[in-house]
Parts: sequence; C-alpha cells; structure tokens
Amino acid sequence: MEKVLVTGALGQLGTELRLLTAGRPEFIFTDIREEDGIRRLDICDPAAVAALLDEASVGTIVNCAAYTDVNRAESDRALCQAINADGPGVLARAAARRDAALVQISTEYVFDGRNPKGYTENARRHPLSVYGSSKRDGEDRVRRSGCRGIILRTSWLYSPFGRNFVKTMLRLGAEKSEVSVVDDQVGSPTYARDLAEAILAICPKIGTRRGEYYHFTNDGVCSWAGLAAAVMREAGLPCRVRPISTAEYPSPAVRPACSILSKERTCRDFGIRLKAWEDALRDCLKRL
Repeated sequence: MEKVLVTGALGQLGTELRLLTAGRPEFIFTDIREEDGIRRLDICDPAAVAALLDEASVGTIVNCAAYTDVNRAESDRALCQAINADGPGVLARAAARRDAALVQISTEYVFDGRNPKGYTENARRHPLSVYGSSKRDGEDRVRRSGCRGIILRTSWLYSPFGRNFVKTMLRLGAEKSEVSVVDDQVGSPTYARDLAEAILAICPKIGTRRGEYYHFTNDGVCSWAGLAAAVMREAGLPCRVRPISTAEYPSPAVRPACSILSKERTCRDFGIRLKAWEDALRDCLKRL
C-alpha cells in the first residue's frame, strides 16, 4: 500500500489530519521533533527525506510544515526561508524522483492585498513581507521540480490547537471588557478541520496535475474585527470589539489589506463544497 506522508504533524492542520485519519495505517506523520506516533523529519535534509520516502513507499506528501510567525520572520529571515522555501524544494525533488504527488500548503500572503476584488489562482504574486516572499519561493521550488501535485493556498487558519486568532480572542474576551481589532483588512477565515477534510478529498484526485494553483478557505468574507465580534457573540462573551485601522496597530510585517481568494477552480475540479465561515466558527467553538 502506498503511504501518505504528512509533515508538520504537530501544527494546526497536521493535528486535524491526524485526528481525521486515526487508525489508518497508510498515513505517516512527521515533524521536526519526535512524539508518540510522530516520526522526526527535517524537511530540509535531502538524505533523510529520500530515505523515508523509499523506506515507506510514499505515494503522496502533504506538506503542512511551515514557519508561520509572520512578524518574527522579519528578523528571522534565514530560518523562515529554510522552512518555507528550501524544505518544499527538497520534498518536491524527492517526490519527482519517485513520481509521488505533493500537496504544498501556501498562503494568501504571496499577494499584496491591493486588489479589493480578491485573487484568482493565477493572479500576479507580489508579497509584501519576508513570510510572504518565503512562501512564494516555496511555490516556485515546487513548480520547478516538475513533480506531480498541487499548491493549495489558504488564509486566516484557526483551530482548537496551537496559537491562532480565534483562541486569542477567546482568551482576551474572558479577560477584558473591550479589545481593539483591525477592521480594514478583509479575508476569509479557514477552519483547519475543513481544510484537512478538503485535502483528504483532493489527494486521490491529483492525477497528472503538476504545480497547479488551487485555493481553499471557508465561504464568505469578513474583517478581523468582524471575526472577533463573531467569536465574542458565539462564545457568549460580553467583551466589546472596537474597530481600528491598520495604521493604529503597527506591526513589523506588512499584511495584505484584502486576502480574498477565489475557490471556483477547487470546487469545480475536485467537487469540494464550501462551508460558510460563520458555521465553521460555530463548529470549532463547540470543540473549545
């Protein structure tokens, strides 16, 4: 049986994939540190990657490993580039040698966010941050390798696990009577469980695709302040959300003002149905 290798298994998306595939022996989970049921793998180590793919007869790789601290990346460029660009290149070249398929997870940060209508899959990329540039470079390494697979971009990821905006709002909502949240950045929140389910549906249908771009988020659009208000409302927290501008909340990294991604190609080619972001948020909060 060909195996499915999932990297970054301790992250939000990797954790959801582990939960959804519990008991399925064809899935192998790895991360930079070893834990129960998770093998250690440095995706930047070509010899280690090649050895694991050969040993386990891997037919599909889902690369969830990523450097995701957008602000810290501005001063940690080398590590960010290694994980987000060099690592995917190593995985892609190893996949090409085995004719394995690769699902590379990417981000809306490859775009500059200046188009208020949002972005189709083949829109011009123009990242504004170190993080965005590193993810763009990762996309390029995958495409240059010629391996089978797709590049799947997502945005505003959250889950019951790890650090994310929804969990931060829940914590602050329980501690404060008011929080100030940016209201002039818009996008589509993505529940990691829904993204994981989409990936599991997509993997068997990759076929001969090579380096094609696809997008997945939950359906609908909101601002960060709108998402925060929905968290407070659904969780029954009395905390007020005060909308502010990006200029009032400076950060080391420049963030896209518009992170809307078109999902038409994903829905058409893979038969994916999108859940409204409000419904997805309710589903996540029930688990918290």
